[in-house]
Amino acid sequence: MVEKRFAVLLCAEDSEYVKKKYGGYYGVFVKMLGEEGEKWDVYRVARGEFPDDDEIGGYSGFVITGSCSDAHADDLWICRLIDLLKKLDIMKKKVLGICFGHQVLGRALGGKTGRAGSGWDIGFRTVHLSSSSSSNIFSTLKLPARLSIIECHRDEVRELPPKAEIIGWSERTGIEMFKYGDHMMGIQGHPEYTTDILLHLIDRLLLMDLIIESFAEEVRAKVQECEADREAWRRLCVAFLKGGL
Repeated sequence: MVEKRFAVLLCAEDSEYVKKKYGGYYGVFVKMLGEEGEKWDVYRVARGEFPDDDEIGGYSGFVITGSCSDAHADDLWICRLIDLLKKLDIMKKKVLGICFGHQVLGRALGGKTGRAGSGWDIGFRTVHLSSSSSSNIFSTLKLPARLSIIECHRDEVRELPPKAEIIGWSERTGIEMFKYGDHMMGIQGHPEYTTDILLHLIDRLLLMDLIIESFAEEVRAKVQECEADREAWRRLCVAFLKGGL
């Protein structure tokens, strides 16, 4: 049996806390998506580490992570990532984009990204799943019409790529999820996050002066009262990435 290979395109720097407790964000994704008989690699693309062209074909799928960077920026590594995603589209490789990954995937496919008019969205959000999806991906998995997810973003996909389909929305964000063909999908929220990771990230954003103390306190209080549908999101992501949808 041929071993299936997947790659995490890491767009963020791991904090010492996440490294120690979870093995970095790479470890977080492998714990959620990895299964026996698979090989998972990591490319730290934010540091300029990319797979060679002759390596790409050996992978069954790719996951693009979140980031503190802006998907609409023109940093060299972001431009290189966009070029890679265009190649993966041509090759019809499975690609799952999360948060920043969702946004940069939308940009690579011809959509538009930018700051969300409503500002930061941090905490739990209810995502409404599309009942008119041409692929009926949600009914196949017998998922409920709404799923709770952890959000942490101030940018969004403002305009859908041509030929892409919105498959999830919330009261805060119009494009929470999109699907492009059968091989690319973006999720604005963080199906991989635990409440612990979110609380740690709130502390980091506060230290970086990206949010203010009063907002951080408000979010922390609300976070303790909610729970994400992590198992449903895991099933959805695994089914998409590994050909079950």
